[in-house]
Amino acid sequence: MKNLSLIISLFFLTAFVNAQELQSFIEEAIQNNPEVQSFDIKYAIAEEKIKEANWLPNTEFSLGYFVSETETRVGAQRARIGVKQMLPWFGTLSARENYASSMAEAEYIEVIIAKRKLGLSVAQSYYNLYESSAKQLILEENIQLLKTYERLALTSVEIGKASAVDVLRLQIRQNELKQQKEILLEVFEAEKAAFNNLLNRDASSEISSAVNLELPEENELYDLDVLSLNPELLKYNKLYESIVQSELLNKRESLPTIGIGLDYLPVSERADMVIIDNGKDVIMPMVSVSIPLFNSKYTSISKQNELRQKEIEFQKNQRYNVLSTAFSKALSQRNQAQIKYRTQSQNLEQARDAEDILIKNYETGTIDFNDLLDIQELQLKFQLNQIESIQSFYTQQSILNYLIQ
Repeated sequence: MKNLSLIISLFFLTAFVNAQELQSFIEEAIQNNPEVQSFDIKYAIAEEKIKEANWLPNTEFSLGYFVSETETRVGAQRARIGVKQMLPWFGTLSARENYASSMAEAEYIEVIIAKRKLGLSVAQSYYNLYESSAKQLILEENIQLLKTYERLALTSVEIGKASAVDVLRLQIRQNELKQQKEILLEVFEAEKAAFNNLLNRDASSEISSAVNLELPEENELYDLDVLSLNPELLKYNKLYESIVQSELLNKRESLPTIGIGLDYLPVSERADMVIIDNGKDVIMPMVSVSIPLFNSKYTSISKQNELRQKEIEFQKNQRYNVLSTAFSKALSQRNQAQIKYRTQSQNLEQARDAEDILIKNYETGTIDFNDLLDIQELQLKFQLNQIESIQSFYTQQSILNYLIQ
C-alpha cells in the first residue's frame, strides 16, 4: 500500500510540459483550418485589388454616318469616326493603389488575428484533454488502491477485526470512482472531437495528449504596455490609415479629369471642279476637361471619413479596455491557480501522513477502515483539485500569451 501511495504522490513530481507537441498541433491547425484558409483567401483578394486600382475609364469609340451628306468646299462629309480617352488627374492612380494597399494590410492583420485565435482555441482544448485524461489516471490509481484496501478488509473480516460493512463500503466507493472515470471518458471523447475539428481532421482521430504537466517555479513577467501591439488593436491602426488614404483618394477624384481624342471625317472629292485639297479627309485632335462643379458628393465623403476616423478611435479604446480587462483577469486566475495548487499539495502531504499512521496501526493489529476511506477520499479530492489548478494555470497562460506575445 505504501508503494502504491508513493506512485500516486510522484504523479505530479514527474510532470512536464510537452510544448513542442502542442506547437505542432497549432501549426497543423493553422495549415488545415477552413476558417484560417478563408481569411487567407480574403487577403489574396485584397492584394489583387491593388492591381485592380491601376485602371482607366473605358476608351470610347464612335462611328457616325451622314444620311444627308454635308457639303464643304473640298467635298461632301460622308461619316465621322472618333476615339476618346478620359484620364484622371495626376496622382489619382497612385492614390487608388495606396488605398487598396492599406485595405490589404488591414486584411492581413485579420489573418494574423484568426491564426492567433485558432492557436488559443487549440491550446485551451489541449489542456482540457489533459485534465480529463489526467483525472482518469488518478481515478484508476485510486480504484486500484481501494482494491488493495478491500483485500485487507476481507482479511480483517476473516480474523474478526472488521465487519462485512467495511468491505461493502469499499466496494461502493470503487463503483463511484468507476462511474466518474466513465463520465470523464465521455468528456474526453467529446473534447477530442472538438480538438480534431480545429485541426480539420477526422473527429475520431487519436490524440497523444499530455498526461503530465507541471507548474513552473517562476512565472513569466509581463508589461501591460506590450498589449498595444496586440493585432486586435493594430487592426484599428490599419483601418485608420486606410481612411487617411481614402480621403487622399477622395481629394484626387474631386479634381478635373482630362480627355483626349481624335475625330476622323472622310470627305468625297468634288467632280464639278478642280480645287486644292479636293476630297481631303479631316483629322481633328480634341482635348476635353470634366470639372465637378457640383461637388457635394466629395464634401460628404470627406465628412464621412472624418466621422469614421473618430469611430475607429472609440472602437480601439473600447477594445483596449476589453483586452486590458481580459489580461488582468487571466493574470489573476493564473496566480490563483498556483496558490490553489500549493495549498492542495500541502493538504495532500498531510493526508498521506494520516494514511501512514493508519497503515502503521494496521501493522499493530488495529485499523479503522472508515477513517482509511475518509483519508482516501480526501487524497482523491486534493489530487483532482491539483489537476484542475494545473489546467487552469495553463489555460490562463495561453490567454496571456495571446494578449501579449
